[in-house]
Amino acid sequence: MRVAIVAGPNDGCWLSELAEDGTGHGPVVRHDDGPAAVVAYERSGGVRWVWAAAAGVYPALLRAGVRVERCHDIALTEALLLAREGRPGEPASLAGAWARLRGAAAPGPAFGGGRPAARPGQDALFDPADPDFPDPGAALDAVIGVHAGQQRRIAADEHPGRFALLVAAESAGGLIAAEMGFDGLPWRADVHDELLTELLGPRPVSGMRPAKVADLAARISGALGRPVNPDSPAQVLRALAANGVRVPSTRSGVLRGVDHPAAPLLLEYKELARLHAAHGWAWLDEWVAGGRFRAEYVVGGVVSGRWATRGGGALQIPRVLRRAVVADPGHVLVVADAAQLEPRVLAALAGDRALAAAAGTGDLYEALAGAFGGDRGQAKIALLSAMYGGAGGEAGQLLAVLRRRFPLASQYVEAAARAGEEGRVVRSRLGRTCPPPSDAWRGLTAVADDPDAEEAQAGRSLRARGRFTRNFVVQASAADWAIVLLAALRRRLTAISVPNETNPHSAAPAAARPGGAAQEAGAPGGAAQEAGVPGDAAQEAGLSGGAAQEAGLSGDAALAARLVFFQHDEVIVHCPEGMAGAVADAIRSAAAEAGQLVFGPTPVRFPVTTAVVASYADAK
Repeated sequence: MRVAIVAGPNDGCWLSELAEDGTGHGPVVRHDDGPAAVVAYERSGGVRWVWAAAAGVYPALLRAGVRVERCHDIALTEALLLAREGRPGEPASLAGAWARLRGAAAPGPAFGGGRPAARPGQDALFDPADPDFPDPGAALDAVIGVHAGQQRRIAADEHPGRFALLVAAESAGGLIAAEMGFDGLPWRADVHDELLTELLGPRPVSGMRPAKVADLAARISGALGRPVNPDSPAQVLRALAANGVRVPSTRSGVLRGVDHPAAPLLLEYKELARLHAAHGWAWLDEWVAGGRFRAEYVVGGVVSGRWATRGGGALQIPRVLRRAVVADPGHVLVVADAAQLEPRVLAALAGDRALAAAAGTGDLYEALAGAFGGDRGQAKIALLSAMYGGAGGEAGQLLAVLRRRFPLASQYVEAAARAGEEGRVVRSRLGRTCPPPSDAWRGLTAVADDPDAEEAQAGRSLRARGRFTRNFVVQASAADWAIVLLAALRRRLTAISVPNETNPHSAAPAAARPGGAAQEAGAPGGAAQEAGVPGDAAQEAGLSGGAAQEAGLSGDAALAARLVFFQHDEVIVHCPEGMAGAVADAIRSAAAEAGQLVFGPTPVRFPVTTAVVASYADAK
């Protein structure tokens, strides 16, 4: 059952039940207590909420103690569809989609993820009325109409089952992003402060450098024989030149090759100043509260499908600060990352039997080393060069070996590169589509370079786009695998968590439902079969709804295993100590099933390493 929902005044909501394909809907029903209405539907089982954007709606439900099982996120879905249709720059918001559906002018650009998640201290249940839809009835009409149009566009895809799975998984990602922002990553502010003090010195007055950073600045000036502001590249370059050292920039890679006493001081200064600016005391004050770092995740924030964040730098936590990520008493962190994910994805995509057989082992690079005289390092260089387009020097020689031994894998990425150079688009396994080339690129590459010109701009631009599309097919397919993994893992974690019956908004247990993963995810019935996955295997993937219902959908995390961090190919689950083994098993099982759902039958394995630790720093 699909149910469209929009927020009404005073914590109420407007609902309407929808046909699965969006072709019809039931009567509009108004409820004064939105969370209670949602819980009532969740108790009945089998509901998928259709809403404008999880980022705008779901945080309010989480604050009310309500978690939902599934949704169709209009904004995230529209972003996928617009990219497929060659219009990635158009607004993916409900207002933008509704305007396009009616042939009207779309509003100004808005990011497809919806409104930013609520920060601590925001107590209003639902946000004020959407300025684009001040009337809830008009907003509900838009949700119903846009959803129906999206269902038609999904069904018209070249591989509708795969694309429907992508839409369902991306929508689940919207739920997960909101939940991770609500639950937060455990973070010890006192440990963070101690680390900063140890590295930088005592907390300085606002606007001043910490003591150790200020000391380094003074030593840099002394080494260069003149007053220099280390934060000014121009001043540093002039001072180095005055000392007989001419370098093109003050980048760390350049400074490491400079033989001058100021160089190591500048490198140390850069590292500490960056820590102070990006994750210093000001960051701690803004982003950590109540023992939690609550990031604002942006699902599909990168064109390849990788996630991004709005502020906070959640995806760039310095290794030294991982010591501040500490589990609550009686809890542990289960840290997992996928080993050599992108090379394995290439093996699965290409169907190269020799490479797939190697990827069916533990260490892929070690398995390939025999083709390179037993040198694992050379095997790694060759495979990464194939994916990222490196062809100079040693990489070119090693790539030639790779082409001979694994021709189908080489042909796969080279075909993607040619498509890019010809101005075409490429797609991931599930159908995520890369942006088309810009008009400027087409103009620049329309005419061949003058052979007498000093700079071959057209050729360089062609090769750059070829490298982009070569990598896109692999990286975006890896993102497909990761988002399906997250959806499967979320269901498994709900199933092994202990329900909390004390929450008045907690959904009561309900009977399990039959059905494969693709159907539970909202894909057409043949989606699993189209992907080459038998229905029972899909159901075991953890995407079915029954397990989640049996566990209940409580908003209380005290007795639950919660996803609290995700970055490309790494996840962290915070759970009671006694659940750690079950969580590790759930992660491994979800990874295996994600491989089957995304790539179909393949000998390629997608192993994940797990570590059960009290502190994130102890995981690696």
